[in-house]
Amino acid sequence: MKLVVDIGMRLASREREFRLDAQFACAHDVTVIFGASGSGKSVTLQAIAGLLHPNRGSIRLNDRTLLDKDGGVDVPARDRRVAYVFQDYALFPHLDIEANVGYPLTPWWRPRPDGQVRERVAAMLAAFEIDHLRASYPSQLSGGQKQRVALARALIRKPDLLLLDEPFSALDPLLRERMRHQMLEWRAQFGIPIVVITHDPDDVATLADEVIVFRDGRVVRTGERSAVFDEVESGPQVRRAVRRFLADAAG
Repeated sequence: MKLVVDIGMRLASREREFRLDAQFACAHDVTVIFGASGSGKSVTLQAIAGLLHPNRGSIRLNDRTLLDKDGGVDVPARDRRVAYVFQDYALFPHLDIEANVGYPLTPWWRPRPDGQVRERVAAMLAAFEIDHLRASYPSQLSGGQKQRVALARALIRKPDLLLLDEPFSALDPLLRERMRHQMLEWRAQFGIPIVVITHDPDDVATLADEVIVFRDGRVVRTGERSAVFDEVESGPQVRRAVRRFLADAAG
């Protein structure tokens, strides 16, 4: 995977004006975008997904141009082959889990997936170990179960890239640690590169092949994990190295 982003955007309200001016490239299995709340992480992720439209710049994924403002290219979100999992998972409360997961492949005139779509849904439910929940509704699920459903729904179309917006922030600390490692297993199983945004140093320590640090709408530092953390292998040393790096980058 090769993702190249060079975008600028102005967002304004009565209370605040925010300017994004972000340039970075990544080519790793898992890239973590780190920064404080309001630093531009989510805006950048939504621009990659096609949910927001920058005022200037370009976005390229592998050999495809998703955005080129000068060239008049802005591929619709539905055609980018980029999956996005929101921080709150954004499951449809009126649909059961089978219908939620099958939604991206189900024509609008059908209330439920059928035929081959249903077979694909069954395979995804089994892969995420939630097949016993197929008839349940989102309100009946735990936070970890909702996350699995959201991931199954995102991956059922076999995207070229998976974007995760603060995927562990709604989970309790013990579940959060387990789900980080589970996320790496799923990435290997499905072979889809991931870009994660977070403000938690532990996410960086566990997940990142590469880290991109945002501050005030700009990229202030990037680096591969092995270079950034002096090739420390695991445990508390990694987390201390992460925090030193991020503290230095935050200035």
